[in-house]
Amino acid sequence: MMKFRVLLAVAGILGLLVLYWVPYLSLVIVGIMGFILVDIQRRRVLKDQSFVAASRHYVAQNIPIWLSYFMVGRLERKTKNIAQVQKDVLLNQIRFNENTEYGKQYKFCDIKSVEDFIKAHPLTRYSHYETYIERMMKGEVNILTAEQPVVFSVTSGTSGKSNILPMLKRQSFLFLTDGIAIVSQKMAKEFGFAKQLLKSFKIFYNPKWRECEAGIPIGPNSSSPSNSKAILHLYSSPKVAYEIMSEPDALYIHLLFSLKNRHLGMMEANFSSLVFNAFRTMEHNWTDLLHDIETGTLSLSLNIDDNIRQGLQKVLTPDPARAEELKSAMLGGIVGLGSRIWPCCVCAIGADTGTFQLYGEKLRETYLHGIPLYSPLYAATEGLLGVNIWPRLPSQYLLVPSAQFFEFIPIEITDQPQPDTLLMHQLKEGEVYEMVLTNLSCLYRYRFGDVIKVAGFHNQCPIIKFMYRQGQFLSVRGEKTSEATFYTALTSTVPKWPGRKLIDYSCTECIYAEDAGMKSGCGSPAPCYYVFLELELDNESGDTSLSLSDKEKDMLDDTLCSQSYVYSSFRKKGSISGMKVYILKPGSFQALRRHMIESTSASPNQYKVPRVLKKKEHIKFLMDLIT
Repeated sequence: MMKFRVLLAVAGILGLLVLYWVPYLSLVIVGIMGFILVDIQRRRVLKDQSFVAASRHYVAQNIPIWLSYFMVGRLERKTKNIAQVQKDVLLNQIRFNENTEYGKQYKFCDIKSVEDFIKAHPLTRYSHYETYIERMMKGEVNILTAEQPVVFSVTSGTSGKSNILPMLKRQSFLFLTDGIAIVSQKMAKEFGFAKQLLKSFKIFYNPKWRECEAGIPIGPNSSSPSNSKAILHLYSSPKVAYEIMSEPDALYIHLLFSLKNRHLGMMEANFSSLVFNAFRTMEHNWTDLLHDIETGTLSLSLNIDDNIRQGLQKVLTPDPARAEELKSAMLGGIVGLGSRIWPCCVCAIGADTGTFQLYGEKLRETYLHGIPLYSPLYAATEGLLGVNIWPRLPSQYLLVPSAQFFEFIPIEITDQPQPDTLLMHQLKEGEVYEMVLTNLSCLYRYRFGDVIKVAGFHNQCPIIKFMYRQGQFLSVRGEKTSEATFYTALTSTVPKWPGRKLIDYSCTECIYAEDAGMKSGCGSPAPCYYVFLELELDNESGDTSLSLSDKEKDMLDDTLCSQSYVYSSFRKKGSISGMKVYILKPGSFQALRRHMIESTSASPNQYKVPRVLKKKEHIKFLMDLIT
C-alpha cells in the first residue's frame, strides 16, 4: 500500500511539472519550427522549386549534418584511446557471433582478449569463407553470422576475381553515422555546400541485381539508384532517368539535366574516373546535348524505353538561353570548364588515390580547375575503413577505430603465410603495411589486399594513405614492381615525350601476353613487361602523330631503373629484358571499360581500370587495339 502511495505521489509531481513546462516547451517547438521555415526560404535558390520540395531537400541535406554534431565529438574521443576502442570492437564482434557454427568451431566463448583472438584464429583469405557463404546463400542460418545479411555484396572483380561477402544492417548504419555524417560536416564547413538548396550531379547507375536461394539480393555494395530511392530528389536528374539500364544512355541523360541546371552545387561519384569519364562523354556529345537543351527534345539516337522517354520529355523544356550560356562556357577550352558551366559548384567528390590518382590529377589540371576535388571516404566491400577530415589537403584518411578491428603486416614480411601482425597503436609514421580486417559481419583476420602508408597520427589514431592493392604488381623474376612504383616512373617519363599527354594505361607480364596470342617481343629469352598506353596530342605542340620512337619508349624502362633498385639490378644482370611499350587507338580504355562491364559482374559504379592485366581475354582485347 505504501509503495502504491509513493508511486501515486511521484506521478502527481511529474504531472504538475509537465503542466508547468508545457507552455515553455510549446514555445521552444514553435520557435524551432519557425527558424527552420525561415531557413528553408532563405536557402531556396531555384524559382521553380516548390516549398514542399525545398523542405524535403532541406531535411535530407541536413540530417547527416545534424547527426555529425554528435558523431564528430565521439570520433575525437575514440582517437584518444584507440587500444581500448579496438579491443571493444573485437570482443563485441566475438560475443555477437560466438553461438554461430563458425564461432563454436573457433571457440569464441574462450576468447577474452585481443591476444587470445590472435592466437586462436589464423590470418585468412577469401577461400577460407567461400563454403560458409555458399551455404548462407542457400538459406542456412547462424553459420557465420547470428544476424541474417541484408545483401550479399559483390566485389568489383576488375582487379581480380569477384568475391561475395555478406553485409549486415548494422554495417550500413555505421557507414552513415561514422562515415557520411562526419564528412558531411567537413564539406559543409570547408565548402559551404549546405548554404543553399542546390542539387548535385550524381553519377551512378543501377547494377545487375539477382537473388540467392535464400531470397537475399546479390549485387555491389556501393550506392546506386536502387538503394538510394529516398534521396534521389537531391540530384539533378529526374527519378525516371535512373530507370535507364544502359550506362551510355543513362550518362547522356544525367549530363543533359545537369547541364540544364545552372545552379548545380556539387558533382558526386564513387571514383574520380567516373567524373573524368562524364566530362569526356560530355565533350564527345556536346553538339547533341546543346541541341536537346535548346529545343527541349531528346535525341532519337538514345536507346531508351518509350515510357521512360515520355517521362523525361514531360520535364524537359526548351531553354535556348541556357544553351547559349553553355556555348560561351566551352569557348574557353577545357581548363576550368566545370566552374564556367556551373558557377555555384563548390566541390566534386570522387576517390583519387591509388589507381584513380591519374584521373584526379587530370581533373584538377583541366575540367575541375578551380573546383576542389574531395575524396571523403576510404571504404571497401568489407565496410568503412577511414574518413578524410581534411578536405583541402591531399587525400589521406583517419582510420575509424570503431569501424573494424585492424591489424597490420609490415610490408617486408607479407610473403609469409602467417606473419606476425601489429595493432593500431603500434604503427610507426612513414612505414608501409598490408592491412588486415576483422569486420562487423563475418570476416576474421582477413587479408583483403590493401597496402597503406602511415602519414601521421591524429591523437593516437593513424592517418593513412592508400598505396596499392596486393596482386596489382609486376613480377617476372620475383621483383614485385608495385602499381605505385610503376605509376611514378610512368608519370615521370611522359613529360619527356614532347607533344604527348597520358590518358590511361595498363601493364602485363610477357607470359600472360604470349598466352593471349602476342608473339614474344622481349628480344631475348629473359622475360619482360608489356605496357599498353593511350595517349593524346598536346594541341599546342603542332604534332600530328601519337607514335613514339624506340628511344622514347626506352625512356620508360630507364626511368623505372633509376627509381627501383630491385628492377635495375635484374635489368643489369640480364634477368629481365627491357619493357615493350605499345600505343593504343584513342578511346581504347573506354572500350575496355564497356567490354569488362558487359562481360563480368562488375558494376559501372565499381569499375577500376586493372593496372596489371592477367586475364587472357582482357589482354587480347587491348592487343587488338594497338595502332
